[in-house]
Amino acid sequence: MIYANPNRPQVFLMTTINSILSVSIMLMTAAPVVHSVEHHSASAAVTDNHTQQGDIEVSALHDGGKLFQRAVVLELNKAPGLDELIPKLLSKQLISIGETHTNYGHHLNQLEIIRRIHAQFPDIAIGMEMFQQPYQPKLDAFVRGDINEEQLIAESDWYKRWRYDYRLYRPILDFAQKNNIPVVALNISTELKELVSEVGLKGLSEDQRQQIPAEIDRSDLAYEQRLLDIFNQHPEMNKGDFERFVDVQLLWDESMASRAAAWLQMHPGNKMILLAGSGHLIYGSGIPNRVMRRTSIESATVLPADGLEISRDIADFVIYSPTAALPKAGLMGLFLEDVENGVKISELGSNSSAAKAGVEQGDVIQMLNGKKITTLSDIKIEMLDKPPGEEVSLGVSRKGMLWGDEMQEFTFELGGF
Repeated sequence: MIYANPNRPQVFLMTTINSILSVSIMLMTAAPVVHSVEHHSASAAVTDNHTQQGDIEVSALHDGGKLFQRAVVLELNKAPGLDELIPKLLSKQLISIGETHTNYGHHLNQLEIIRRIHAQFPDIAIGMEMFQQPYQPKLDAFVRGDINEEQLIAESDWYKRWRYDYRLYRPILDFAQKNNIPVVALNISTELKELVSEVGLKGLSEDQRQQIPAEIDRSDLAYEQRLLDIFNQHPEMNKGDFERFVDVQLLWDESMASRAAAWLQMHPGNKMILLAGSGHLIYGSGIPNRVMRRTSIESATVLPADGLEISRDIADFVIYSPTAALPKAGLMGLFLEDVENGVKISELGSNSSAAKAGVEQGDVIQMLNGKKITTLSDIKIEMLDKPPGEEVSLGVSRKGMLWGDEMQEFTFELGGF
């Protein structure tokens, strides 16, 4: 079901969850539960968003029903679907679709919207929060077919910089490659975000300032208030850190908006479908409004509705969609950390299949299924499509009692049923 907001350029909605500390943002959205149900995009429903942002103070005296003339009734069994949504989106140059990063159903809905728009208007790009701008050449090479999926994951530093399961985004990236659709890396580098988290925007050197957008707009007070509400949920954070907290979020959103606007200006006849956590899109105050400040385009925002508090101006469209889940991943049952000479087993999980085979805490992984392991990313790439029950071989170095490190190999079936 899809609900459209008559107070904004007509469009539809979806859901998301984002991290809430300095490298992530979650603006008034909640995390939905994902159930393992087969996804059918045709059954997604879209609804008009008519409710009002903010609380309404109601007098103790009844006003004769005038206030409630603003109440809205949504007839869910007659709500439009994606067939009605797509024509409305086709009139826009920027189509921003939100997500909860871990919700596979959200990504499948993003793909379905991309697929339907591309079928009618092929000149699109997909802008992705998930990739950082310095890795644009790797994305270009993947779309051209010059590098494969494994190389993209490794060379874009996916599991260090984004960290979420690559399989969540695989269908979108495969569709882009198959159809030669440009994928635009929107995100600012981790290094810059961490630096601003430490010193704030005012603490950047002149050279460092050249790497960020020239204009950082602080005029949206509601945006800052929502950030304050999030910040106050974390009493362990020093109140004096709030300015830097805001600086990081502004840098994040302004950088992604600047990147999207630059691409749209360079391709004036094309469209961008922008994928980001819903917190960056809600109320338009994260990315969308900052894109439109830079370029005169028509924009629409689509957010997932599950777990979201619906209010006026939250988005143009809200989608209530079927849920879906990835196949279960096979697990070794190990807590791992990168060290200089490999990947160290810092802790054994309860009921660890690797531990049952003889693997011990403190062992350093050197090989997995015959492949050399130097980083945690190497392990995640090798384990990407391994299901529970599949047999793997693990080569580790272990400190010996007398003669230094000893190499040992263990074979076992993955857990995770």
